[in-house]
Amino acid sequence: MAGANDVDELRRTAELYAIGADRRDKALWRAVLAEDCVIEGPGFTCTGLEENLGSIDLLGTMFRRTAHRVSGQIAEIEGDTARGETFGTAEHLLNDADAVLAWTLRYQDTWRRHDGAWRFTHRKIVIDWEETRPVKPGA
Repeated sequence: MAGANDVDELRRTAELYAIGADRRDKALWRAVLAEDCVIEGPGFTCTGLEENLGSIDLLGTMFRRTAHRVSGQIAEIEGDTARGETFGTAEHLLNDADAVLAWTLRYQDTWRRHDGAWRFTHRKIVIDWEETRPVKPGA
């Protein structure tokens, strides 16, 4: 039976994923992604833990910095699996301009509990809208 602790742990996976992306911290992603995890978004699909960890390197080459924020989450837990959506924003400081690419997004998530820890098995990024806005030089 799912409890409040499970709900908290599912939220924690999303927060650690966001922190891992922003810090380019592969150890954090290893803690929350299953070996067979699939992450897909507009124009890309990464399959398996190692390919997903490699996408952290890509973030570092595409953007000077990123800031991912989790604003909410809903989930349905059934035994050792869960499905839900995680809501948030992702801001990407562009390399070639003093501008930020900002997304308001939803992740359509699937988790599996393994050895007592919840891990993502699938994340689909749905961008509800995006905007590019200037930032002050030196950011």
